[in-house]
Amino acid sequence: MDKHSWRTGKLPKAGALTLSYEIYAWDLSVRAAHLDESHAFFNGTSVFLAVENCTDQPCLVELLRPEGSRYRGWRVATALTPATGMKGAAKLRGFGLYQASDYDELIDHPVEMGNFALASFEAGGVPHDIVLTGRHDCDLDRLSADLKRICDWQNALFGGGAPMDRYVFMAMIVGDGYGGLEHRASTALLASRKDLPWAGMGKPTDGYKTFLGLCSHEYFHTWNVKRIKPAAFVPYDLSVENYTHLLWAFEGFTSYYDDLALVRSGLLGHEEYLDLLGKTISNVHRGPGRLKQSVAESSFDAWIKYYRQDENSPNAIVSYYQKGALIALALDLQLRKMSDGQISLDDVMRMLWDRHGLTGVGVAEDGIFTAVEDVAGDGGKAVAHWLKRAVNGTEELPLARLLRDVGVSYQAASGSKAPSLGIKTGQGNGEVRLASVFDGGPAQQSGLSAGDTLIAIDGIKVTSGNFDELLARKAPGTEVEVFAFRRDELMRFCVTLAPPAQDTIKLGLAGKASPEAKRLRKGWLGPDLPNN
Repeated sequence: MDKHSWRTGKLPKAGALTLSYEIYAWDLSVRAAHLDESHAFFNGTSVFLAVENCTDQPCLVELLRPEGSRYRGWRVATALTPATGMKGAAKLRGFGLYQASDYDELIDHPVEMGNFALASFEAGGVPHDIVLTGRHDCDLDRLSADLKRICDWQNALFGGGAPMDRYVFMAMIVGDGYGGLEHRASTALLASRKDLPWAGMGKPTDGYKTFLGLCSHEYFHTWNVKRIKPAAFVPYDLSVENYTHLLWAFEGFTSYYDDLALVRSGLLGHEEYLDLLGKTISNVHRGPGRLKQSVAESSFDAWIKYYRQDENSPNAIVSYYQKGALIALALDLQLRKMSDGQISLDDVMRMLWDRHGLTGVGVAEDGIFTAVEDVAGDGGKAVAHWLKRAVNGTEELPLARLLRDVGVSYQAASGSKAPSLGIKTGQGNGEVRLASVFDGGPAQQSGLSAGDTLIAIDGIKVTSGNFDELLARKAPGTEVEVFAFRRDELMRFCVTLAPPAQDTIKLGLAGKASPEAKRLRKGWLGPDLPNN
C-alpha cells in the first residue's frame, strides 16, 4: 500500500492468519539486525510486523535455537519477559516463549543470541546484566564494578529505585566501532575492543572513559527519553516522522549527565572531567553552523539535516547533542550560583521525573522552561528567559564567566601551530582531500571546495604525511599557490593563510579560586579523587 504497509488478500473465516517472511539481517549496528554463525542480534522494529488497529494487544514471540551442535551453547540476552505459566516458556537467558503487553513493548526490547560473555550486578534494587559479543580481553569484574557505580548514582539522582525490573547492557565488540541505542530496560551498544578495560589496566584510558560515557549516556535515557519524553512522542506514531523542538533537552541534557555521572560516582577526578568537558566545548566552537542554527531548529530539523549530513553540514547545522550539553552546563551553573548552591539542574530533572516520567504525561514544547521557573522560585523567570534565548538563538554561551564562578579556568588556544586554511580534511591513500571547507575561511575565499584533492603547495607535493609541516613553515598572511584536482581537472588557487584558529578550549582548576567558588565546585562535581 505504501513504503511500510501491506494488505492481505482474503482473510480466513476462522482461526489465525499466518504470515511467513524472511528478513535480510546484515546491518552490524545498533539500529537493525545482524545474523551470522557467531551470533544473532535484532531490534524488534526490524523483524516484527505490526497489525493495524491491534498494536494495543498482548504479543508472544518464540525464540528458537538454531539447529546444529555448534549452537548448543547459545544463550539469549534480552529484557523481554519470559511467558511464565505457558508451555514452552523461556527461562532466564534461554530460548522459548517471551511476552509483551503490546506492540510498543515488543519492539522496545532488542535481542542478542550467541556465546556471549556475561557479568551481572545489582543497582537500584534490580539485577543488571552486561553482555559482550565478539572477541575481547575485557576485565569483566572491573567493568561490572564501574558500571554499578554509574547506575547507582543515576538511580539515586531520580529517587533511588530503578524504573525497570531488570536491565541489560548488550554490546557488540568489534575492531573499530562506536554507537548506542536506548531502550526502556536495555541498551544496544557497538564498541571497539581496545576501549574495554583489561586486567591490571590501572587508570582508565581515554578509550575506556569513552565507553563508560557511552554506557552512562544510554542508561540515563532510561529516565530522560524513555519515560520523560516530549508530548509529540506520546504516543509515538511509527508511520510518520515525529517532530519536536526539544531534542536539545532530551539528548543534550543526557549528553551533559553522561560524563558528569563518571566524576560524581568517583570514577574520574575533577581534572579528568574538565578535560572531557573542554573537548566538548572545542568541538562546538569548531563548527561555524553554531552561528546559523539554534538547537531548537536543529532538533526540529533532525530528520532532514542532522541525520542527513553532507560536506556543508559544519557550516549549516549545530549538534543538539553537544551544544545541548553546554546549555545544560550553563543552566546548571547559573542555578547553583543564584541559589548559593541550593538549587541545580538535578532538581529540574527530578521535577520532570515527578511530573512526566511517573505520570506518562509528555513534556510540552515549553515544559522545560516551565520546570526551570518552578524549581528556581524568585529567580526562575530570569533564568528561564535566558534559557529560551540560548535555545532559540545563536549567541555564544557565557561559559568562561560561569566556570570562573565555580573555580574553573577557561583558556582558548590553537590546536595547531600551523596557519589555517579553514578546512577539514579526509585523508586516505596518502592524499589530502577536503572533506569540508569552512565559511569565511581562506580556502573558501580562494575558491577551493569540498571534494577537492590537494596536489601541491608552492610547488611541493602534498601528502597526508607532510601537509601540516608544509603549512607550519609559512607565516599567517602569506599567500601560497595551491594546485588541486576537482574531479579529474587540475586547478590552481591563490590562498592567503589565516592565523591558527583559537578553537581549542583548555579547562583547569583555578589556582586562586575563592572559598565560595570551591564550595560551589564541590557541590557541582562532588569530592575529588585523592590523587587529584
